Amino acid sequence: MFLELLAVIFAGFAGAGAMLLLTRVTRLPKWLIPVGAGAAMLAATISSEYSWYGRMADNLPEGLTVAQSVTSSAPWRPWTYVVPMTDRFVAVETGRLRPNMETPQTFLTKLYFFGRWKPVTIVDIMIDCDAGRRADPALGDDSPPVWRDVGADDPIVQTVCEAA
Repeated sequence: MFLELLAVIFAGFAGAGAMLLLTRVTRLPKWLIPVGAGAAMLAATISSEYSWYGRMADNLPEGLTVAQSVTSSAPWRPWTYVVPMTDRFVAVETGRLRPNMETPQTFLTKLYFFGRWKPVTIVDIMIDCDAGRRADPALGDDSPPVWRDVGADDPIVQTVCEAA
């Protein structure tokens, strides 16, 4: 976050510098200098927001696979209505799938929930590839998990079953 703040500040200086040169060379008004700084800062911020998902997904360690991404639009970011921004995604730990010995098409793995400006959340999950369902282990108190029928086309079930 600190590095992104520095990048925006430097973009502001670069935009102001570019407009300063333009006002010296041409007959443009000097009030365009702060406008150029603000436009450069806004462009740097938008670029950083849109490139977050690509940077995070490309730098995932081996064994983590993106299962699903979520895009959003917001009134305070009107450009996201034209091109929605990916602000969170789910990755599955496909490199360390643990099959159940009693039912071979049931796997235990971890889900990693990534969100822009949020800490990563890790959740254990069980996937039944034959039935197309998944379950979160219940409370860690050895109680039985609650299974949810989500179908074989669910992105998380699909990612785990393809990796198995």
